Amino acid sequence: MDLRYTKHQVARGTRPDWEDFNRLILIKGVSELRATYQIGLLTYRAVTEHKKLVIEVPKNCKIHSGLKELVKQQSRNVKIVRV
Repeated sequence: MDLRYTKHQVARGTRPDWEDFNRLILIKGVSELRATYQIGLLTYRAVTEHKKLVIEVPKNCKIHSGLKELVKQQSRNVKIVRV
């Protein structure tokens, strides 16, 4: 994974909106969702910590093909839920 750094050369990080013992939950209220750096980092964390990343999006949200591919590759650790 290609990490991005702040101007002081500290790796950038991200946090889920909610976390419990086996899930990371990310809530996105967008009309279209892509495989962003945030989602990539949380996917990496879910895989390394043996957790499931659950991404909650609105019912009418369009999922970009790159994110669909990521979910397909990491189906054990990433799930998109429409609410």
